[in-house]
Parts: sequence; structure tokens; C-alpha cells
Amino acid sequence: MAGSEWWRGAVFYQIYPRSFMDTNKDGIGDLKGIAGKLDYIAGLGVDAIWISPFFKSPMKDYGYDVSDYCDIDPMFGTLADFRALLDKAHRLGLKIVVDMVLSHSSDQHPWFTESRQSRDNPKADWYVWADPKPDGAPPNNWQSFFGGPAWDYDVRRGQYYLHNFLKEQPDFNLYNPGVRKALLDACRFWLDFGVDGFRLDAVMCYCHDPALKDNPPNPDPKPAQFNIDFPTPHTMQLHVNDFIIPEALKMAEDIRALLDEYPGRMAVAELGGDDGIMLAAQFTAGPKRLQTAYNFGLLSGNRLTAGFLRESIMAFESQPGGGWPSWAFSNHDVVRAVTRWKNSTETDGRFARMLVALLCSLKGTPFLYQGDELGLPEAQIPFEQIQDPWGKYLYPLWQGRDGCRTPMPWDRTTPDGWLPVPDAHRAMSVAVQEADPESPLHFTRRFLTWRRGQPDLWTGDIRFEDTGSDDLLAFSRGEVQCRFNLSGQAQGDLKPFEARFLQGKKVLFTTG
Repeated sequence: MAGSEWWRGAVFYQIYPRSFMDTNKDGIGDLKGIAGKLDYIAGLGVDAIWISPFFKSPMKDYGYDVSDYCDIDPMFGTLADFRALLDKAHRLGLKIVVDMVLSHSSDQHPWFTESRQSRDNPKADWYVWADPKPDGAPPNNWQSFFGGPAWDYDVRRGQYYLHNFLKEQPDFNLYNPGVRKALLDACRFWLDFGVDGFRLDAVMCYCHDPALKDNPPNPDPKPAQFNIDFPTPHTMQLHVNDFIIPEALKMAEDIRALLDEYPGRMAVAELGGDDGIMLAAQFTAGPKRLQTAYNFGLLSGNRLTAGFLRESIMAFESQPGGGWPSWAFSNHDVVRAVTRWKNSTETDGRFARMLVALLCSLKGTPFLYQGDELGLPEAQIPFEQIQDPWGKYLYPLWQGRDGCRTPMPWDRTTPDGWLPVPDAHRAMSVAVQEADPESPLHFTRRFLTWRRGQPDLWTGDIRFEDTGSDDLLAFSRGEVQCRFNLSGQAQGDLKPFEARFLQGKKVLFTTG
């Protein structure tokens, strides 16, 4: 963790604050709850925490619609609560990274409230506005992620505004220098506060084609992102005009220049889309761009295979620029990995243990999601209890993102919160697993403690071996040989779902 590049190979733990720990019994997690569990998090052996948004918000997209970038939403606490959390984390040796949503704001942000009043007010050009076509239709064919056109009409201005997500999430016009400065000032506020960096949401959405040209059709409209393996209006297009990468790279470079004013700070970008791996390489190429980026390459797929892993990792490694990747198997947007990858029964602790070892052995910076250390499966949410607006739109083909966002099960009596807690999760709770030395929880602690003494697993190069089987993955990190049985059947001398680490013929660590 020493040095300005502490993030290379460090293990991050993602917290979705609404669902982590509720201290005031209102059904929603809070900052005091996170602070109260920092000893637990540090005890896992992780190095840093990414906290999803806790800024003021109407919560139409549960915090990813920000109405004040420099204050805490009262449901989560106060700035004093966050100060206490940050100070305690630093005493425990944990870094804190906060989630900055810079592609769009809430429609209740004062900037948008002013922008929508007229075409000539001081913030008239802070968002993306365009005239309707002569027949009143939207300016072009762009579609939002969450369903329907990416444009909403505002009668006050007689114009449409762009929203890549919900209509309550209008897109910033990042070509406007005033907007860039205001957003960078918000980032500076948190750097001055003492945070160790940022997770940057939806970076591919930063900039658009000023000419507003239509997107062309996608010849393969079923990309398996977010576990959506069926066409939607958004996936039916190639996003070559609503996502303009060269201009977005300029914004990324502005953020990096700001970070460089604060030694030891970093940013990890989120980059989605079918070319997310290539974009992640672009956004991390060279010293003027972002320190690292993750994509959805390993957050998709219906089965974990050696070929899938190898192709995803090498797709990044083969890109020019020498960037540093980040990888995750689960997060707050996708079906949990033990359910999504149908290699085992959902409650097979061996598979969960192997996934932790595998993720934290890949070249890059690994991000564990809350509950990964327990091996939690995806929760099934009854339709009447679905909160996610995207899930309501896609139901019954997909329940949306709520299944990975249910409250963290601390013991068998963890109550339902803003989402229900499945009984299966209570049976896999922290308290239950504390009593089982072979549980995924105890394994995570043992493995991450061992990993701390293996510098090759932090920064070593990766070299894959051809095993001749999609159930057997083999690669080396420096001098450490890594072997993974991805199946429930024995493979050679590897037990089902065993991970084994060797140096020569010496076994350094095994899950078997």
C-alpha cells in the first residue's frame, strides 16, 4: 500500500450504502453503519473501499441522480458522519474511493432547474438541448439504457434534453468549459476533504456528437451485458454518435491532471458497452489518463470457462498504451457471479471460495462486491417489491438490479429493508459463517492475508497456458503458477473447484 501507485493490485471492497448496514432502523443503510463495520472490512484483508453514491439525491436511480455534489443525503447521514468514517478508515489503513457521477445530474439539481427555464439564462447550455424535428419528434434516434428515446421534451424551452438513463437524469454538456470546471470543483471538494480517489460512473457517456447524427443499427442486437441477452431498443444500435470517445478522453485527462495535484490519489473508470475492454485500455493509456478502469467483460456470461477468462484478459493485454485494468465478477449492476455463472449450485461454498482466489489472482486491481466474501447468490424479488426502474421496464425477462442489492445479511435475524432479505441469505450470514472455519468468509480472510505476502500477485505479469480444457484454467503471475478447476468434477490432480498456487513443485496455497 506504500507509494503513489498503491492501487496497483490492491484489493477493493465495494459498498452499496443503502444495503450495507442500517443503524437507525429505517430500512436503509447509512454512513454510521459503514463506519461501524470498518473493522470487519479491514479484517477481510482488503486495502480500499469504493462507496457507491451517498450525495443528496431524489433517489430516482438510488443515488446515481445527484442533486448536490458537495453534501450528503440525509438518509445516509451528514458530512460529519462521513468525516468520522473517513478518519476511522485511514486509521485502519483503508483507502476510501467515492463514486462521482459526472455524465449527468438529477433533474432536481439547481443547475438543471435554471437551465430548463429559458434558452438564454446563464446555464442554458449546461445540458444537452436540441430542437424537435418539424413533426415534433425527438432530434434523432438515440435510445436510453433504461428504455425509450434518450430525449424528453420540456415545454418551457420548447426543446428536448438528452438523458442516456432515466428522464430524471439529464446529461451534462461537457463541451461547455463552465460545466467542466464546476464538476472538477466538486471533485476538488472531496479531494480536499481527504478521499483517496474516485470511481467514475459511465465515462463512455461523457460526450456526444454535436451534430446529433443518428446511430446506425446493430447487426447483433443481443449483447450479453448486464445479463440482458435479448434485444432492447438501446442494444439495437451501435453507439457511435451518442458516445464520442475522443472528447470523453479529454475530460478524463482533466480529471487526471486534477488528481496529480494530490499525491497518492487515483481514479477508476467504469466503461460499458461491447467494446468496454478496448475503451478501458484507451482510458488508461499513458501518464495523462486515468490510473485504471474496469469494464463489463467479466461481469457477463452464463458460464465461467478458461477460454472466456483468457480471451477477456488478453483482449486488454493486447491493447497498446500499457494501461492497468481493474476486474470484478459482481457489482451493484449485475446478477451475482455464483448465480450468473452456472458452474455450480448457488450455495456451493467451494465455487465461491475459488472465485475469490481467481479474481484476486488476475493481473489488475480486483474489486470484491459486498457479499462476495459470503458467496451470496442472486436474490429473487417478487414483482410487487421490485424497486429498480430498469427492472420494472424489463420484467418479466429480467428483474433488474435489485437481486444483487438486497441488504447485507449480518445474522439470521437481519430484517428486511428497502428490499427483502432472502432466507437463504440469512442462512449464509456473517454470524453463521463466523462459526464455520471452512466458510467462504474465513477463506477470504486466509487467502487475502496470504496474498499480501505475494508481490507477484499484485504486480506480476500474466502468462496463460493452454490446458486443452475449458474447465481448467492455468496461468503464471511472475514466479507463481496459478491453477483453477472451474468445474464440479476433478480435473487431473485438482479437486472440484480447487484453486492451487505453486512455485515449481511446491504448493504455496490451495483451496482444496
